[in-house]
Formats: sequence, C-alpha cells, structure tokens
Amino acid sequence: MPLFRRRPKEAEDPEQIAEEKVRAEAKSEAAAARTRRGWFGRVAGILDRGTIDEELWLELEEVLLGADVGLKTAEKILDQVKERVEKEHLRDAHDVRRLLKEALVALLAAVPPRGRLWNDDGAPPPQPGVILVVGVNGSGKTTSIAKLAHLYGQEGERVVVAAGDTFRAAAIDQLKTWADRVGAQVVAHREGADPSAVAFDAIGAAQSRDAAVAIIDTAGRLHTKFNLMEELRKVRRVIERKDPTAPHEVLLVLDATTGQNALIQAKAFAEAVDVTAIALTKLDGTAKGGIVFAIADDLGLPVRFVGTGEGEDDLSPFDPEAFVDALFE
Repeated sequence: MPLFRRRPKEAEDPEQIAEEKVRAEAKSEAAAARTRRGWFGRVAGILDRGTIDEELWLELEEVLLGADVGLKTAEKILDQVKERVEKEHLRDAHDVRRLLKEALVALLAAVPPRGRLWNDDGAPPPQPGVILVVGVNGSGKTTSIAKLAHLYGQEGERVVVAAGDTFRAAAIDQLKTWADRVGAQVVAHREGADPSAVAFDAIGAAQSRDAAVAIIDTAGRLHTKFNLMEELRKVRRVIERKDPTAPHEVLLVLDATTGQNALIQAKAFAEAVDVTAIALTKLDGTAKGGIVFAIADDLGLPVRFVGTGEGEDDLSPFDPEAFVDALFE
C-alpha cells in the first residue's frame, strides 16, 4: 500500500501493489528471523506432544515471556486461546498453533490508526503531511528518517527534511549526507539554533515546493530529562502554529534490542507529544521481537515500520500477518 496516496485508489497499479506486498513480506520474514530461531521455534516442539494440558500452557507462556511479549500481554493472549480451545472442544495440540497465530495477528490488527497519513480510510491526505520524529539517543532515528524519505521518493514524491537536531553539527551533516543519497531536500540552520524555528521553516518550504511530506528530525533525548521533553512540546506547539492540523504523524523510533525498556520510553514520549506510530529498528538484531505485541497491547500504538539493516531500503511498512506468519515458519 502506498504511504502517501494522492492518486485515487482505483488508479493504483495492482502489479505495483502486489510487488510492494511481496517486499513487505520479505522484510517481515527478515525481521522475525532471530526471534523465530530464538524463541518461537520452540512452539512446534511444544505442540508436537499432541496433548493439551497445564504443562503445555506453562511452556507457551515461557516462550512468550522469553520473546519479551511481557507478562500481562502473554496472559491475555493465552487466556484467549484457552477460551477458544474450551469453546470449540479441541483436543489436538496442533490446533493451538492455529489459534495462537490468530490471537497474535488479532492483537496487532486491533490497534487503530492514530495519525492522518498511514491509514486506509479513503480520506484525502493533508499536503504536505508533517511527520514529527522523536526518540532516544542511539535508537536509529536519523537513519530511519532517511529511509522513510527514500520510501516516499520511490513513490515519486518530493520530501523535505528538517535538520532539527541542532545540538551537534555532526548530526546536521549526517542528515544532509543521507538526504543526498535518497534525494530529499534539507532545511537546516546553524548549530545551536532553535529546533522549533527549523521545523517552522521546513514546513513552509514543503508548502511552497509542493512536497508530499515534511519530516521533522529532533535531537535524541533521554525520556527522563524533563527540560528536553519540554523542548519537544515546544517544537510541537510551533508546528501547530504553522499548520493547525499538524503534526499529522508523530513517529517514535524505538530500538527493539532494548526490550521492555522500550515500553517505558514509549510511555514518556506519548505523554509529551502524543505519539501516533512506532518505527521499530534493529528488529532483525534481537531474539526478543515479541516487544511488538507488548507495544500494541500496553500502549495501543501501531507499529508502522520495522528496520532490518543499514541500507536505505532497510525500512519497511509493518505487516502484522506477515510478521506473525514468519514467527511460525
């Protein structure tokens, strides 16, 4: 599905959509590979015993907890599966595999879209769409911005990026280098400038240049630092002054390898700037990809993108069904 739909839905190329789906499924498989090998690969062995008993449920709970699904979410998922087993009078443990997959997909699919860009409600998207990108230091925020710009560029859309991490000259240079690689335009001020002013000017540039989106970078910051979180709130207020409907998405970039700590980060950022979506980076580098389910269940935030490498092509729209299928392959 295109990220930014300016054409009517009936004018889209079915072949292109099919190709995009195949690519998304391949990325989902890559993202899930280590989690499957590390934890979910055990599910088949547990269910091969053929008997549904208390030991089976305990072992499945261990798998979910080991994959960082979290206790509350793991119990919720297994309670749903148990309920269906009893209701449908199932006796074969292999049926549990099917029900577990369905429960995991349903949990992810139940999270409604919060922003105005990445949904399929048929409404015309705002132009330019304004995406505020936030996250802690080292989460992969700057590279995720470049990869997102690349995804839009592949759809033939013009992208403006705001170099809002003004604390470090190196951050501005890094973003400019990435932008050159992916064909995005950069709006930057001097080192130490007000990030809000950069965001304001970038939106103006996107409006005047008929850009599809303005992607606003921000400095990485610890979620525990009150003053830095207040600065994020200021950036959001300034964006709203430039466009009262913006930001249309607030994308929080999380490092999947941090596990349950990612939930703590997400809660703090959600309270500060009303996060609408998650980009989960380094998912291919952890055996604990179950954090995807904890984010959906605990926070009610949709995972929209997953990062699976360092190249500009290594960010993909998240496909819940393909991801769960890959966990059980």
